[in-house]
Amino acid sequence: MAKLRFIWDLEDDPEGNVQHIAEHGISQEEVEEVVKNHHQTAVASRSSGLPATFGWTSTGKYLCVIFEYVEDDPPAIRPVTAFEAPPPGKKRGKKRGH
Repeated sequence: MAKLRFIWDLEDDPEGNVQHIAEHGISQEEVEEVVKNHHQTAVASRSSGLPATFGWTSTGKYLCVIFEYVEDDPPAIRPVTAFEAPPPGKKRGKKRGH
């Protein structure tokens, strides 16, 4: 498989993807790690329709990464956002039986 290329905005761009993911406490390295390992299993984001993938980082975070495919050959990906997500098997908002 061809190596993925990541497209990052300038670090000082207040509207860029670097600062946006940093606001969520996520590093570029963590985003790249999840996308490299899981982009083939991406699903459509419920809010944007863009590809979304989930995975663990070597730092112990379970992330959701939303990205765009910019080019196919060689593959280039532009991360849009990333945030910590509940790991698989964890139920959110479910109340236990009475």
